[in-house]
Amino acid sequence: MAKVKDWALPEQLRPRPEDVAFDLDSVLRTVVMLRAEIPEDAFTAGVLGTERVGHGVVIHADGRDIVLTIGYLITEASSIWLTTHDGRAVEAYPLAYDAITGFGLVLPLGALDCPSLARRSAGALSVGDRVFVIGHGGAAHSLVARLIARREFAGYWEYLLDDALFTAPPHPLWGGTALIDDSGRLVGVGSLLTQEAVSAETFDANMFVPIDLLEPILPDLLRLGRPGQPPRPWLGLYAAEQDEHIVIAGLSRDAPAHRAGLQPGDVVVAAGGRAVDSLASFYRAVWSVGAAGCTVPLSVVRGGDALLFEVRSASREDFLQKPRAH
Repeated sequence: MAKVKDWALPEQLRPRPEDVAFDLDSVLRTVVMLRAEIPEDAFTAGVLGTERVGHGVVIHADGRDIVLTIGYLITEASSIWLTTHDGRAVEAYPLAYDAITGFGLVLPLGALDCPSLARRSAGALSVGDRVFVIGHGGAAHSLVARLIARREFAGYWEYLLDDALFTAPPHPLWGGTALIDDSGRLVGVGSLLTQEAVSAETFDANMFVPIDLLEPILPDLLRLGRPGQPPRPWLGLYAAEQDEHIVIAGLSRDAPAHRAGLQPGDVVVAAGGRAVDSLASFYRAVWSVGAAGCTVPLSVVRGGDALLFEVRSASREDFLQKPRAH
C-alpha cells in the first residue's frame, strides 16, 4: 500500500480558498487519518483485512470532540491511531459502530487540537450541486465534486440505505472522507467507490452515507456503543441481483445461513413469505419478520428444485470481537 503522502490529486480538482465561502483551512484541519489494526482471527479479517487505513472527521457531541468515520475501518479493531493535520499521532478507542447506517465513532485518547466540523442535513442537497470531498492531508488530498445522484443503495453484505449520496469525480481513498456542502458543513461520510450510469454514460463515483442518519442514533452510540433499538436479523450471506433474481454469492462460515444449509448459487425467491426480486426487497422482507434471533423462512430454488429453509437469524454484532476495555 502506498503511503498517504505519496500521492496528490491534480491541482485543477482541488478546492481553493478564493473559490469557497467558508474557512477552507479550518475545514481541512478537521479531517484526520485513521489507521486500525485488527486481530488475524477476527470475523471480518478475511474480508476487510487486518490493517485498515482511511479518514475520520472531528465532530463535537455530548460536550466533547470525537471522530466520526465509516464503521468498516474500525470494526473489531484492537488498535487505532489518528494522525492530525500537523502530523501528530494520537491513540484512539473504537467507541461505537452501527451496522445499519455504517457509521463508526472513535474516541481520541489524547488531545487532537483540531477544530470540529459543524453538521448540516443533506436534505437540502440537489443533484448537480457542488460539494467538497475532504481527505486527510489538506487540499492535495481533497477535491471539488458534484452530487450526481441520490438514491436507494443495497449492498451485498445485508446493507441498505434509502437515500445514499453519490458524487463524482471520485476520491481515490474514499473511506471516512468528509462530504462538505457549500456552507462548509458536514453532510455525509465516505463509504464506497461505485459505478454510476448517467445519461447512458458509466463512470466511477463515491457513495456517501448522509449525516441525517447519525443524528437520531448519536445519543445511544455515545452512551451504549450501539443503537438503542433491537438489532435486525442477520443471515450471514452475500447476495447479488441477477435478472430480477437474488442469488447467494457467498456465505459467512458458521453464520445462520451456513448453519441452515444454504449454498452459493441458491436462488432466493421469497423471504418471510414475501416474493423478492431485488436486494432491497429481499432485505426488507427479512427484516420485517422480527428482531435478531427470529426464524426467517427462505424459499430457494437449487438446481431446479424448490426448497424451504428455516433460518434462525442472529445479531451481526455477536460475531464480532469486542474492543478492549480502556
